[in-house]
Amino acid sequence: MSQAIGLHLSENCPDQNPRLKNWSPGKDPEKRVFIKKGDLFRLNSDATVHSIVIQDGGLLVFGDDKEGSKNITLRTRFILIKDGGMLHVGAEKCRYKSKATIILYGKSNEGADMPEFGKKFIGVGPEGTLELHGHQKLSWTLLSKTMYFSGLAYGHYTFKKNFSRGLNVRVIDQDTAEILEVLKFDTHEFSEESLKLQNLLKNGSPGRIVAIAVGDSAAKNLLEETRVTIQNLLGSKFVRGLSYRQAWAFVGVIGGGNCSCNESVRNYENHSTGGKALAQKEFFTLDGQKFVVRAYSEWNDGVPISGFQVEAVGGVILNLLDDVSSWEPGDRIVVASTDYSMYQTEEFTLLPCPECTKHQVKVRENPQFPHVGEVIDGVDMRAEVGVLTRNILIKGETENTCYREKECQFFNYDTFGGHIKILKNFTSVHLSYVELKQMGQQQIGSYPVHFHLCGDVDEKGGYSFKTYLEGLSIHHCFSRCVTVHATNGLLIKDTIGYDTLGHCFFTEDGIEQRNTLFHNLGLVTKPGTLLPTDRNSSMCIGIRDKVYGSYVPVPATDCMAVSTFWISHPNNHLINNAAAGSQDAGIWYLFHRVATGDSHSLAIETKSELTPLGIFYNNRVHSNFKAGLFIDKGVKTTNASVDDPREYLCLDNNARFRPHQDADPEKARVAALIDRLISFKNNDHGAWVRGGDILIQNSGFADNGIGLTFASDGSFPNDEGASQEVSESLFIGESKNYGFPGGQNKYAGTGGIDSKARTLPRNRTFPIRGFQIYDGPIHLTKCTFKNFVPTPDRFTSAVGFLMKNPWQMTPKNNISLVKFGPNVSLKAFFGKPGPWFDEGDLDGDKNSIFHDLDGSVTDYKDTYVGRMDNYLIQHPKCINVTEWSGVVCSGTYAQVYVQTWNGQNLSMTIVRDEYPANAMVLRGINQRAVFQQYQPVVMLQKGYTIHWNGKAPNVTYLYLINFNKNDWIRVGLCYQPNTDFAIVLETFQRRSSALSSKVERYVPVSSMMELEKNRSDKKFYFDNSTGLLFLFLQAKYNRDGHSYCSSQGCERIKIVTKDSAKGISNCMAKAYPKYYQGPTVIKQMPVKTTVPCTKCGTTQMVFTSDPHKNYLLVQINSTGEKELSRGQQAFISVNGTTFSFKDNGILIVVVDACIGTVSGSRSFSGVDIKHVDGYLTSGIPQRSIVLLSTRGDVAIPNNLSEALMSLGTAKPPYLQSNGSLAFLGFRGNFKPSWIKLFTGPAGHGLVQIEKYIPLQLEEYGCARAIKSRRKDLELLKKATQSH
Repeated sequence: MSQAIGLHLSENCPDQNPRLKNWSPGKDPEKRVFIKKGDLFRLNSDATVHSIVIQDGGLLVFGDDKEGSKNITLRTRFILIKDGGMLHVGAEKCRYKSKATIILYGKSNEGADMPEFGKKFIGVGPEGTLELHGHQKLSWTLLSKTMYFSGLAYGHYTFKKNFSRGLNVRVIDQDTAEILEVLKFDTHEFSEESLKLQNLLKNGSPGRIVAIAVGDSAAKNLLEETRVTIQNLLGSKFVRGLSYRQAWAFVGVIGGGNCSCNESVRNYENHSTGGKALAQKEFFTLDGQKFVVRAYSEWNDGVPISGFQVEAVGGVILNLLDDVSSWEPGDRIVVASTDYSMYQTEEFTLLPCPECTKHQVKVRENPQFPHVGEVIDGVDMRAEVGVLTRNILIKGETENTCYREKECQFFNYDTFGGHIKILKNFTSVHLSYVELKQMGQQQIGSYPVHFHLCGDVDEKGGYSFKTYLEGLSIHHCFSRCVTVHATNGLLIKDTIGYDTLGHCFFTEDGIEQRNTLFHNLGLVTKPGTLLPTDRNSSMCIGIRDKVYGSYVPVPATDCMAVSTFWISHPNNHLINNAAAGSQDAGIWYLFHRVATGDSHSLAIETKSELTPLGIFYNNRVHSNFKAGLFIDKGVKTTNASVDDPREYLCLDNNARFRPHQDADPEKARVAALIDRLISFKNNDHGAWVRGGDILIQNSGFADNGIGLTFASDGSFPNDEGASQEVSESLFIGESKNYGFPGGQNKYAGTGGIDSKARTLPRNRTFPIRGFQIYDGPIHLTKCTFKNFVPTPDRFTSAVGFLMKNPWQMTPKNNISLVKFGPNVSLKAFFGKPGPWFDEGDLDGDKNSIFHDLDGSVTDYKDTYVGRMDNYLIQHPKCINVTEWSGVVCSGTYAQVYVQTWNGQNLSMTIVRDEYPANAMVLRGINQRAVFQQYQPVVMLQKGYTIHWNGKAPNVTYLYLINFNKNDWIRVGLCYQPNTDFAIVLETFQRRSSALSSKVERYVPVSSMMELEKNRSDKKFYFDNSTGLLFLFLQAKYNRDGHSYCSSQGCERIKIVTKDSAKGISNCMAKAYPKYYQGPTVIKQMPVKTTVPCTKCGTTQMVFTSDPHKNYLLVQINSTGEKELSRGQQAFISVNGTTFSFKDNGILIVVVDACIGTVSGSRSFSGVDIKHVDGYLTSGIPQRSIVLLSTRGDVAIPNNLSEALMSLGTAKPPYLQSNGSLAFLGFRGNFKPSWIKLFTGPAGHGLVQIEKYIPLQLEEYGCARAIKSRRKDLELLKKATQSH
């Protein structure tokens, strides 16, 4: 029965059901309401009750009407819906129009908890139905034009001073509100000051705004002729009569006459003017922003005060990418930070705006920070803008202060909000366009929305109508955003999670699969107390009730991982999401070895480390303190104990992602694909990705501490040799998004390219790197690097290495087809002793290396680049690149993995016979193991000796790593004289840790000559006189793919000695010169390439979050005579095609905005220049992008400014008669947000515009015949059908 009613309702409007009775419970906080079989209630008025239980076919519907005029608030401690009970507010096909509010009230210490649900909740039990469907509105979009700090391009201006005698004058640009001059003329004391002011005004440009305020007194030597000039040029009526200590304030326009000014005077009596003389006048910028200029002057109790203000008034207009006509005046919106600190996120209130287009809104407050609305240097840095208001609101009622002691040490406000919890076997749950505010509680299990152990909630679970959350606004909440707990197949779409505590979009137990997150926005994700991974350092150390004994947690390794998207199983889908600011990470994929939490008892092996990655497409991550995207690590899955005192579920370094078909390691690997990641302004890492195989493609990284780091799937010998590749991607070191102080930006300094001030990641000295190489093997191909320029403070490089790396580095790391922009002065950097690098003397630092396959890094094809002081890899013809601290060598390379068993901490010295003076000392790494390990990179076909700083180990294994069949080196290991050896060759199967049955013994020979006869014989030679044991390491088998070892397993030589003699096994003094070899070149160095590589770099010019749109890159450079003499060129460039000037004058290029092709270009010089405005007003077809540049000191015709207004400026601009001009406009019935005009007076420097302009927009009037392919929507369809 209930099912039938439910279906009947979802088709029509639930409040229209003829069987409903009107229900008015009134206001009775003690009333416990039960709605059961036969109770079909419509709520039409406000009500307060104790609680509501809806069960056995009972139904509660909120009343509505066509006009949406109702406003119903229901206050209750909880609503429990179960056993056929239903709650409906609107329906998917009949959305709720009025305002509905459910307030959940009560304190944590009042009354008893309901089993399973606790307090202050809407709970859906088995066979319950919850359908909430608000008015549909666009949930979030991006800015399409930068929003300035204070609403004005040059910021607001405030000045106030006592005793500033004379006339204080400000000259202000009428088009931009920039303060051009700050002057003071002491016309009380000096008549020459009066003449100076007179000249300033006479030479001033007509239309300039002038503000004047008297400080103290200005009349005594203010000449009559100056007073007349002020009267005539500015229109002042009061200046002629200005007297001793009279307060006068004036705002006007040069040449504007008295209709364009505003002024005020007040007379001086008894040390006071009895108030302010205040003048103010409103103006508009070229962008259409209204601003006010104020001047004031007064005497107050013997103190003269004067001052000025310039600020935006009447609201600030935001330009947005999408149609936001569904947003209404009074709505609250949030605008994301586009800098390093998420605390530059701001909230605003919308004002009525009749003049706005459907892509604009007006906000009441003036912005405290700038928010970028541009694609900068090819990377989309446009701020996300989300609307927080919905017409269905569920909110927790909170106290004014914190009262729960446990939380009060961390939060100074009440964190006990409401929550929505859904249990398994519910009948139907769909929430759309609902606002959730002050929801969640700082305790396990109470979240704004919580699917608790629901199993499959899509078709696979028998739900014909897939369960979804759509268009929710979850903000100012106290514990997470959406918790998906042992629940699969849920769709979360267009949902905002803003200003919340703990992981926001959260998958809990590590077994959640097939959930789809589509176009969600999370921002300002702050730490919470629930799990170690939610906590910041003070919470981490402060909360110890679940550790063992007196253990003190280590914040950096146990905690500090709070993430906007916390994805604990790879088989989930992320499409079009934005993680726009978290205390730690934006998107974190981690791997639970076993199911945890409530699912632990199911004893499910998650196999998450082996499971292929779901869809990852077009996600953006920025303004995160730790990392944008993080793929690595797991959580501790055992309880705290004496063996491991750390808390259950603390962060753990125990997982390695290695996806295989069907999660079966015996089957083929399935590469995880990260497609279209945009990552910028993340303090530490744009992305840190461990595991393999992993591919990153079509991605843009900018302004991150380190753009991208790949870390390999594991540590040898367990890893079977995976690979990672990044291709078709763009790395920007320092972009033209200079940032802005404030929020919690801690660091600022000077940029490398233009020496401008900018905010910085980490600190001023931190070595910024685009791509960071860690162990490997990594492949970097078809990528472009731009703007990596070191400063005296820091080494900024395109390619760098993990600093202080104690582990290995493989020569199989390779780079090909990369392109470096003109502003890359450090392509690669191997470190220098100093800040951040320390001594650079750990094993991995010394062995840093990569293979330049095609010479696109070094200009030498098929060479290897290593550290300059590493002589294991060099030969006499190598080329040093001092500024890289690197060396370029030809040759073939592999590694030897040395494993020693004998319990003492030894350093190993390895030296090549050709360079005995340049030994490499390795400390080895002891990863809590009973053995030590060393892994030098070696040049093949050479001889080496190995020495120790103590007694030689009793057991030594030498593994051949990355040796191809028949590759060899010779080694001599140092022992005490007369040692006995047992030496065998074994083949070790990594996956099964089994040794092959065939073990070959080595037999001794009596001379080096005999040993060298046949390298593949199993022989060794012990030279008693030097203490060196010589043998050849030569590979017998082929090696496949990226495997470290051969297809038969790892070939290893085991050397066992029974030596008990003490002493230090260092044979260097005896080994050389006896075994010294003159250095030789085996593989000749290639010839330096001089031909520029045409196929290098990414083929994409721009990386945006709307990849289905085409963008056009336009650059306009305008130069005056002074700039030309310095060699700066004037030109216009469209998608890389340059149009240049033949003579001084004006150049115009016209582009068809619908197809992006240049439809015409014209230049005007000499007498021709006066025809420009005619061409602009009548010679340009509709739907055209118009680009204009000037060269030389051009006499700009007067009528040009009207023509520019017809192409999109908000008013006729002021144009200096012989300045430089760069203009970007549009001919059509629409004013795009990208219209730009830059002017500069002669000699003022280069005037430049660089813009990425979207093409084929419907707003332009383009016939939208070509529907571009929406890969995101295709993938959404695929994701939601996958079971």
